[in-house]
Amino acid sequence: MKLESLFTDQSLFTLALTHRSWVNEHANSRESNERLEFLGDAILEFIVSKEIFKQFPDKEEGYLTVLRANLVNTVNLAKLAQKLGLGEKLLLSKGEEETGGRTNTSLLADTVEAIIGALFIDGGIAKAEDFIQTQLLATIDETLAMPLKDAKSRLQEIVQSQGLPAPRYIVAHENGPDHSKEFTIEVLVDGKPIAQGTGKNKSEGAQKAAEKALEVYT
Repeated sequence: MKLESLFTDQSLFTLALTHRSWVNEHANSRESNERLEFLGDAILEFIVSKEIFKQFPDKEEGYLTVLRANLVNTVNLAKLAQKLGLGEKLLLSKGEEETGGRTNTSLLADTVEAIIGALFIDGGIAKAEDFIQTQLLATIDETLAMPLKDAKSRLQEIVQSQGLPAPRYIVAHENGPDHSKEFTIEVLVDGKPIAQGTGKNKSEGAQKAAEKALEVYT
């Protein structure tokens, strides 16, 4: 499939492929794809939520949340980008290209979201949904065939795909008596604090911290 053939307005396709580094080298040419990425992220989450809500009427909210995260996480979106050959089509600065931008997991995932946003503007929700259904939700059986990963596992996978060491979890606070303690755990990525989560034990607190951190990375 030629991705550009989905677009009536080819300028939207070009915009979706325009990284901010290219814009920095070509002042006043056009904006970057970041606004489209913002829009596409929201549309993607809505369409996937709607579809799995319909497909799994007997599943609880927690299961649906984990399944959705497995479908729309950075690693999965980057795989789709590679399948569609988006890396070769990206408009990048020379510096970004030389440092591996065309294979950067996060950058590729962002581009898929920008494509979805562009499709929505080009042809409405039906066009965006058709793309998501055929290109992403078509792999749902494949996703279900594997164990659904918890938040800590997903966060570690995303962080390490960016060439960073595994996240670290530290106890930020302990509250309450010994028989009913509450632990606030902070997750650090590359030495920087990203998010905190609170639970009845350290493990629960770490999972909640990882869930919040995933909002930053997915």
